[in-house]
Amino acid sequence: MHAVTADDHPAPADRPVAVLANPTAGRGRHRGLLPQVLDRLAAGGRPLRVLDAGTRGQAEAACHEAVAGGAAALVAVGGDGTVHLALQAVAGTRVPFGAVPAGTGNDFAVETGFPADPLTAADAIAAALRDGRSRPVDLARMTGADGGHRWYGAVLAAGFDAIVNERANRMRWPRGPRRYDLAILVELARLRPRRYTLRLDGVTHETDAVLVAVGNCRSYGGGMLICPDADPTDGLLDVVVGGRFNRRMLIREKPNIYRGTHVQHPLARSYRARTVEIAAAGITGYADGERCLPLPVTITATPAALHLLLP
Repeated sequence: MHAVTADDHPAPADRPVAVLANPTAGRGRHRGLLPQVLDRLAAGGRPLRVLDAGTRGQAEAACHEAVAGGAAALVAVGGDGTVHLALQAVAGTRVPFGAVPAGTGNDFAVETGFPADPLTAADAIAAALRDGRSRPVDLARMTGADGGHRWYGAVLAAGFDAIVNERANRMRWPRGPRRYDLAILVELARLRPRRYTLRLDGVTHETDAVLVAVGNCRSYGGGMLICPDADPTDGLLDVVVGGRFNRRMLIREKPNIYRGTHVQHPLARSYRARTVEIAAAGITGYADGERCLPLPVTITATPAALHLLLP
């Protein structure tokens, strides 16, 4: 992480801090904390404006509107999905960003230095607001074949994990986490390596793989160290490729992903690049756990694309 730097252009004191809150994040376990979080954020000395949004599309649009309207900062209260929506509005701007981890997975917030406890994180953001301080951090910019783009902060999944998410999103039964568990079982039964074309800073690699992940940060899925050497301040993306794993091997490796030791497997390969192009048939990428763009995509490391509210 780069050293703390002073904000070059602090916003006038009457500019509000926009707050995007997802009360259903983390299956609602932090729902009752929002008033306390807002009280802690108010200690930053600026008025707060809680954004009104009933859907994901409305939430993202509200963030864009707040940033375009001159918000002093944007704070996301929720998990990686909530953060992902907010990033689309603040990426590449000087508007500082804070994350209050309150979701099932809080990988980006924790990996970039926000305290895991929501109230402690709110205190840290308030201190940064008072002091006019922020820290630069990299983001990844993903561009699709049609020119559409998305920013992400943590990891792009473009293999078995993305296929499982796609399956789970199509299922109507069962509800809750069991739907994801069932999707894993279905896709494990169908597991087969797929042909990928990777271009890493212009160098082409053709490979058969069951897993491809492109990380700005180390973890996804609530602490799985899928890209264990990724550093969100080095201007590079980490690419981890899991080759021709069969079902038994993949199941056996899952605990190792939490430790980051899966990259030592003989069928695993790790790379580092500024620009990553991925092509494969029939796969939609999931970034920060959110459905994004179908392959092929180009991912570019963008140094200091975000300014974090950390003291």
